[in-house]
Amino acid sequence: MKKTLFLFMIAVSICVTAQRVRLASGDYHFLKDQKFIKVVFRFEGVTFNRKKITEEQYIAERMDEIEKRSGKEEAQKWKNDWEYSKAKTFQDKFLASWNKNTDIRAATKFEKTRYTLIVEPTWISQGIFAGVGSIPAEMNSKMTFVETENPDHVLMVVEGLKATGDNVIGIPNHNDRIAECFAKTSKMLALKVDHYANK
Repeated sequence: MKKTLFLFMIAVSICVTAQRVRLASGDYHFLKDQKFIKVVFRFEGVTFNRKKITEEQYIAERMDEIEKRSGKEEAQKWKNDWEYSKAKTFQDKFLASWNKNTDIRAATKFEKTRYTLIVEPTWISQGIFAGVGSIPAEMNSKMTFVETENPDHVLMVVEGLKATGDNVIGIPNHNDRIAECFAKTSKMLALKVDHYANK
């Protein structure tokens, strides 16, 4: 038991140190004195799990797995939850975490902001729920800051690397674990913005 707990703590430590945001191009200074930013979420091109399958393949595999275990109705429930999570839960988690960690207010509904943040997950691993032995969800992402009126003008690109979504005892629902990845990514980025934009 002690050995299992020790190995789990090592795994947690590795996850914590690996997750970060990396500046790919540009810098944070253009955000100085900004009060609001519009956020757009895109899911085109995201891949899943070790095989890096497409979203279409991921949905098909998950539905097949759930149908074999629990029937067609449960499989459809999962698909509905996935679509809701994409349209609502993931976005809400990202925005709430951002607004908690920086003074620049973010929302999808803003129209007349000077800048827009485009959030694109590039790879997601759903993880596994197994109590203390759970494997956290992970997510890589690309976050692009553009001028709202001229979106071809890219000011900064930031990569989110290995953001984890879980807690000590694990989160049973796959989509809820992934939602925590969005929250963690947002927190890491917002703290960078808060630190560097006002230097």
